[in-house]
Amino acid sequence: MHRSTDEPTGGTVPAGSRAHPYTDGPDPGRTPDPARVDPAVLATLLRRHGWLRSGGVRGHYSRWVPPGPATTGTSLLVPDTTAFPDSEDLLAEALTALTRSAAPSARDILVALTVPSDEVRWWRDVPEAAAGAADWTGTDQLRAAARQILLAGALAVRGRAGYHGARHRRKARSVLDGTLVGPVADGRALTAFVPVTSGRAVAVQLYAALHAAREAVDYQRATGGMEAFDAAVAAGVSRELTEAVVALVRGAESTRITLAWAPAAGTPEGCPDGPEPVEFSPGDLPALRLAGARYLQDEPAVAVRITGAVVRLRRSGPRGSGVVRLRVLAGAEIAHVRIELDEEAYRIAGHAHLVGLPLRVEGRLENRGGFRRLTGASQVAPVQVDEAERDRLMKSLQENVDFFEEACAGDEE
Repeated sequence: MHRSTDEPTGGTVPAGSRAHPYTDGPDPGRTPDPARVDPAVLATLLRRHGWLRSGGVRGHYSRWVPPGPATTGTSLLVPDTTAFPDSEDLLAEALTALTRSAAPSARDILVALTVPSDEVRWWRDVPEAAAGAADWTGTDQLRAAARQILLAGALAVRGRAGYHGARHRRKARSVLDGTLVGPVADGRALTAFVPVTSGRAVAVQLYAALHAAREAVDYQRATGGMEAFDAAVAAGVSRELTEAVVALVRGAESTRITLAWAPAAGTPEGCPDGPEPVEFSPGDLPALRLAGARYLQDEPAVAVRITGAVVRLRRSGPRGSGVVRLRVLAGAEIAHVRIELDEEAYRIAGHAHLVGLPLRVEGRLENRGGFRRLTGASQVAPVQVDEAERDRLMKSLQENVDFFEEACAGDEE
């Protein structure tokens, strides 16, 4: 399976690292506190996940049964209001029943109650001939595509661009730290829970970007023009999003992405209560690929002044120009940048590295290589810092030397 060099490769999380925001099955932890559960929110979630109201006393309580014949023996009594003395007891019993329910949706409902979250659901119609391989390859493909789509939404929140490259990725990923993703059903369906407190802007951005992408694809297929994709950048469409949708559609007969707002938080301003699903099919792939190539080509270079710690120096001989790699501390939202320097500037960079001082340099971030290259370097000079800050930088470089070497070695040309 292909993985972007910018994405974690999975496996055990190293000690001291931030846990990956995507898990194989969201664990709601302890049963939600009945005193903190709004019966109306619980009823909305039950209805959203296909549970059926099968009776009750209007204004007092309702009875709910899960969908599907396998779980018809389970039912929940949910109070319509907290005004009655036994309302909290009924809620406690309903929540306990949910934790014991065999219905696949029960855990999703508990997660949504524990952490109010907007839900993003992906569905892929996989050909029957591939069903036997769905668990083997479809799960990885669906998870990877879902991760890329969420990241594209988080990048668009940071700033609109046809191509983000390496820019903003650290902060975009941090916004998704609390996101939980449920188990994949047969390589076809997946749900992500994006916490309202930290990720609502991402969900709202995805709503706008996905619908804009759908409209741009329709326009391109009808007219052959790409103008709609140019305008869609303002709605959050980017190369990252088009590539993610291509990854989602590849190998499927059709795909669908649906957003559902957290009932506890209400509907975001400017959005419909129940957003229509956005569907893509293999016939959309040529337009999406053309748009991705267009975004990559058209995104301009960015003039910046970067301050960073020198983590690598390389040149072919004892004299002449050379290439340095900086760990960016300020001036651009990227992790590392590669710069080709003339002999004098290279000497300055080497001295700054030896004494543990950051380097400041001006130039233009080029989109080639994902905005990891600075061209036209000028005004190269060490930055004076106090003794404590210099010691901190030196310690950080020494502790992370292996990480820096690995990061620098991946895209040398």
